[in-house]
Amino acid sequence: MISTKYHTRGLANTRIDVADALRGIAVAGIILYHSVEHFDIFTQDPIVHTLACDKTVGDVLAWLLSGKMYGIFAMLFGLSFFIMNDNQQQKGRSFSGRFAWRMCLLFVFGLINVAFYDGDILMLYAVYGLLLIPISYLPSKAVWCIIGLLAIQPVELYCLITGTTIDHSTLFEIYNKTIALHEHGTFWENVVNNLRYGFELNLRFNVFSGRLTQLLCLFILGMQLGRQRLFYNEGKNLQIWHIILCISATLVIALSFVDFGALEMWLKPIYSLFILLMIVSGVVSAWYAFKGVRSVLHHLCLFGRMSLTNYLLQSIIGSFIFSGYGLECYRLVGTTYAVLIGLGMVFCQYLFCRYWFSTHPRGPLEGVWRKMTWLNSNAVN
Repeated sequence: MISTKYHTRGLANTRIDVADALRGIAVAGIILYHSVEHFDIFTQDPIVHTLACDKTVGDVLAWLLSGKMYGIFAMLFGLSFFIMNDNQQQKGRSFSGRFAWRMCLLFVFGLINVAFYDGDILMLYAVYGLLLIPISYLPSKAVWCIIGLLAIQPVELYCLITGTTIDHSTLFEIYNKTIALHEHGTFWENVVNNLRYGFELNLRFNVFSGRLTQLLCLFILGMQLGRQRLFYNEGKNLQIWHIILCISATLVIALSFVDFGALEMWLKPIYSLFILLMIVSGVVSAWYAFKGVRSVLHHLCLFGRMSLTNYLLQSIIGSFIFSGYGLECYRLVGTTYAVLIGLGMVFCQYLFCRYWFSTHPRGPLEGVWRKMTWLNSNAVN
């Protein structure tokens, strides 16, 4: 008889260091690309300090980081959900209600974050996270079907086949108003505007960029990779990652020479997904194959273990550095100098991570999130 519901396999879910490293890479990449974008300030005014290599640096980082780092973050979010959910299943407990409460807490963190930076993704992740609850009960075959459906960009494919167009004029109207406030508004004017429009802005942008279904796909994929235990170095897992690396790298190279033309709105997100899979499979393969790689990436494990704190910190620090109410670097530095500022932020936040973990087991916001998640519960996470 075929099971219509997923059941835990009862295997221990030990901490996955390579997942922490990937999470650290994702957050560091987010900081760098936010710096490239001057934390969402695309000014039309001349920039004071520029370099001839600015366009090349911007193009390379857009190819490598834009959308991919948030996607890796989403995948690992799904993995974390699986681990917590599976641990509770093994104890005969349901995690659904507790996880829904956890997503409410994440939404609150997102509200705090969006007050500083309009590009917050936490509120949207909190909404996506709720969808993991019913999907987690499905057997793996059904889950893989959902992943496959979402991976082919169904919204963009439907629009392409039917000739339907989505009106994005409201997105650009909100963006223009928001960017003007970033340049010339006060801190409190920015806070009010970000709180009012931040969630809508990010939802509309996800529709515009093709990330609406892709991020959900990656959430579910992370959960499913947890079920398959692919992030552990056991069985033939490393061979599977090598195969994924070879296939994704081949497709990335092939698609790099293709002019998408009229198919761009459909194929570009899929191309981006292959780049993401190439990065993830490359990191996992190198992590388990080379001790030297583990030694280097171990530093990013600390960064990844404090991902929520680092994400909020970069919003506060970066917005102050680049916005008009702060240091006004949006009009002072070009892309290359902005990347150097981003690297400085990563380094300073890394030093904070080292300092904090010398006396604490979890990051400050991670600790608060965990305590609030298990409020009025004797369950051990």
